[in-house]
Amino acid sequence: MRTKYCGNIKLIHLKKIVKLCGWVHKIRNLGQFIFIDMRDYTGLIQILFEFKNNKIFKKALNLRNEYCIQISGIVQRREKRNINKKIKTGEVEILANSLNILNTSKPLPLNYTDYNHDDSRLKYRYLDLRRFNILKNLKVRNQVTYLIRKFMTKKNFLDIETPILTKSTPEGARDYIVPSRNYHGKFYALPQSPQLFKQILMISGVDRYYQIVKCFRDEDLRSDRQPEFTQIDIEASFMNANKIRNLTETLIKKIWSKISNVKLNKFPIISFDESIKKYGSDKPDLRNPIEIIDVSKIFQNKEFISYFDMNCNENNRVGLLCIPKGAKISRKNIKVYNEYVKQYNSKKLFYIKIIESNNNIYNTYSSIKNILSKKIIEQVIKKSNAKEGDILFLIADQEHIVNKSLGMLRIKIGNDLNITEKNNWKPIWIINFPMFKQDINGNFSSVHHPFTSMKKNHEKKFQKSPALAISESYDLVINGYEIGGGSVRINNADIQKKVFDIIGIEKSIQNEKFGFLIEALEYGAPPHAGIALGLDRIVMLLTKSDNIRDVIAFPKTTSATCLMTNTPSTLDSETLKELGIKNIKNNK
Repeated sequence: MRTKYCGNIKLIHLKKIVKLCGWVHKIRNLGQFIFIDMRDYTGLIQILFEFKNNKIFKKALNLRNEYCIQISGIVQRREKRNINKKIKTGEVEILANSLNILNTSKPLPLNYTDYNHDDSRLKYRYLDLRRFNILKNLKVRNQVTYLIRKFMTKKNFLDIETPILTKSTPEGARDYIVPSRNYHGKFYALPQSPQLFKQILMISGVDRYYQIVKCFRDEDLRSDRQPEFTQIDIEASFMNANKIRNLTETLIKKIWSKISNVKLNKFPIISFDESIKKYGSDKPDLRNPIEIIDVSKIFQNKEFISYFDMNCNENNRVGLLCIPKGAKISRKNIKVYNEYVKQYNSKKLFYIKIIESNNNIYNTYSSIKNILSKKIIEQVIKKSNAKEGDILFLIADQEHIVNKSLGMLRIKIGNDLNITEKNNWKPIWIINFPMFKQDINGNFSSVHHPFTSMKKNHEKKFQKSPALAISESYDLVINGYEIGGGSVRINNADIQKKVFDIIGIEKSIQNEKFGFLIEALEYGAPPHAGIALGLDRIVMLLTKSDNIRDVIAFPKTTSATCLMTNTPSTLDSETLKELGIKNIKNNK
């Protein structure tokens, strides 16, 4: 039906007859001439209908936006003054000699040139996908998956599919459940990840596995999370953590180089503990150079502890942020920041403005001037390396509150004052996560997942003092987004069972849910490690999209519904009966 695509017409095609298929994007009727912008997935081209070609001109008068059409015509050069530099076909146009209206269109419920409400975009997703920015995102996604497959194949990894209908296992998030028709009262689960299967593949001797795979988690959504998402799953036998990280780093560098023409430097590596203390987060955005500075030793006297209303029995910290040129921040904005940190349970945000400095003599303005001696001011300024015109924001509280509050304030101020370098890329590896976290009742759970191995010198510690045990795990963070996480896996059945014991999984549940894995580990399981990278988040970063939905063809809303298909939906009573399911009304 066509000989060329709209966006691919160039000067080299001058005087050639082409056939194009696509949609009417825009119409301009100038009386003797009708111009339309015709669109397909490659781009736009201008089509010219002349009045002297009366038959086709009359037909063109019936055209409306989004009519699906086929045209035939000759490629001609536009006059110099009419060249459109905004589109790649802007130097040429098609003088139409035939027009075939393939289908008409109702007036659109969306406006391609204006803002559309998210619900409308998702309800009419098939129309929203016609927009060039969404199409561009999907093309980038296609390029990324092509590069991944090419890279992994060269590295001798096998692309192996794992089951979608599988066993429900307690791995963290809630499972999506699928009832069995043949076995009433029994259920499949959609996989949260292929974690157990890829470990089984390593035990099977596959050696190197990867998969670009759908995963499902029934959890609350946000701008970078969907109930079904795609991850790049990688697992390898006889590889340690360093080798997996190096492999992943090479892959990410190649993707960024090919897609964004950006050469990434060697990724820095810091520990989880260092990340929390410096940035208040295990997902630090290093485009923002501000760090949390610890000044606890300067304020360790009883008078300070009393002034800051700190409980000596708690694990306390006094931390600050040094904001360059921040002395200009108004009292009104300081109040805003004070209210902002309260949502993270901080009692009070204190500040010190460095008005001027001369030969280590400082003139300051502060909300805590009553307790600041000349010596203390000098110590604080030296520790923070503050300069004239800077402001110091200080919080004194329990360590976890200080870390979280200053970490979030760091992000907010970085954006408010344009300190964060938006057009930069800052990847970082976070390593040495704790094996377990403990709740207020003293119960343990896995920080990553229960199949994560501990560091070699922590093998005894993880049983005697689980809270102190460090895992052989790693997360890859780019610009404040966690785009991947992995670990060395447990390959010893006894250790795996002890981990299950620590996190409170009863023996009977261990056998019921994980018996097949425990047994498999008893048959010469090799050392193995892996990582899972979030494809959706990677594409979101590369396309500079604000929401992960813009890089997924058919996403869900934040309430996990599909407005286009009206999913989830009810089932008729006969189907429910066949599945052995009865609906119980939930008053909530």
